[in-house]
Amino acid sequence: MNPNPNISQIASLVSDASRAAILTALLDGRYHPAGELAHMANIKPQTASFHLSKMVTANLVTVEKQGRHRYYGIANQEVAQIMETLLSISPPVEIRSLNQALEHKAIRHARTCYDHLAGSLGIQLTDSLLSAGVLSDVGDQFTVTEKGVAFFQTFQIDLGRVKKKRRSFTHRCLDWSERRHHLAGALGHALLERLLELAWIQRMPKTRAISITPEGKRGLKETFHIDIE
Repeated sequence: MNPNPNISQIASLVSDASRAAILTALLDGRYHPAGELAHMANIKPQTASFHLSKMVTANLVTVEKQGRHRYYGIANQEVAQIMETLLSISPPVEIRSLNQALEHKAIRHARTCYDHLAGSLGIQLTDSLLSAGVLSDVGDQFTVTEKGVAFFQTFQIDLGRVKKKRRSFTHRCLDWSERRHHLAGALGHALLERLLELAWIQRMPKTRAISITPEGKRGLKETFHIDIE
């Protein structure tokens, strides 16, 4: 008898193209109704509901009920990290339309990776924090320096509160489009939330791409020395 967990069960779920498309869509970190996920995965609503039921049972997806409505999201950070890793070793998508090309460009430029920033913007922010001495790169984690403590206090991110969350604080996440590591974990999430609060970035509807506002371009330049074209 094999005492190990049944990896094949999870692998078979993720290997299905429709389920993989749903899980990738859910990497925006938000909750979506089945109908919306069906549209994003280009499948019928009934088919999406069937796949979602399987993934909820397997603890890949969680569901929240509000009255008669159900909303689905990624179950946890571990599932999101597995999906990002699979994306990093997957062949590039074949671009077949102008709309697809534009969305692909937007996704690569700036997006959410479950609950933190990824894409070119995520890498640039991480590089900025490292070059400024706010973070240091140690092993599979980033470390906040003494200079970093002062920086985040000025930037109104409460490190004490962030550290109390039951999750990794500053782990390195492999960016599938940039093939480099960006800041993830509780601090990565806090940074995303702070940029949203400042209205420097905005979530885009029905995609995990992130748009940068005019205020954001100025703020990113002044605070992180990042030039956004």
